[in-house]
Amino acid sequence: MLAMLATPASAASKRGFLDAMFGPPAGLELTRAAPAHQLQYQTQYVRHPMFLRQVVNYQTRETAGTLVVDTRRHFLYLVLPGGKAMRYGIGVARTGFEWNGTHRITAKREWPSWTPPAEMHVRQPGLPAFMPGGPNNPMGARALYLGSTLYRIHGTNEPWSIGQSVSSGCIRMTNEDVIDLYRRVPVGAKVVVI
Repeated sequence: MLAMLATPASAASKRGFLDAMFGPPAGLELTRAAPAHQLQYQTQYVRHPMFLRQVVNYQTRETAGTLVVDTRRHFLYLVLPGGKAMRYGIGVARTGFEWNGTHRITAKREWPSWTPPAEMHVRQPGLPAFMPGGPNNPMGARALYLGSTLYRIHGTNEPWSIGQSVSSGCIRMTNEDVIDLYRRVPVGAKVVVI
């Protein structure tokens, strides 16, 4: 928008500045469709504005600092004091992979690696045995490990999947949201999945 307000002589330099600040990294391109390869990112990050991170009114008996994962509504709530919560849009387990329960965050990782479990290899032959962390890794930018389960709250390189039931049981967030949550929540925090 700023480029449109600039004089014609400075519009190009203004646009270059905006692209440098807010555009994709060099070598990547934006697309309105689902990305065709790992060097494309989708311009429309989430399916609906309601899945954008926001503080909401939230009445619960859980104490501040607890995470409540509402799998039916596709929201994760970080309980705040005073009847409020930080609400995040999430992607959840597809039919047949749903679960619920109460756990604690037992570990946190930045740019986690991924070792698909044996059960996933049976369902999806051809998966790598191991994938190092990074932007092409389906675990995304951060991961919060849930007790002794195979499940995690993690980022995703498929942000358009937020608001859908698509995973094998893990809770997906946009990379921006999982980075925000990672900073707010310590190891030992309670997680209630309903």
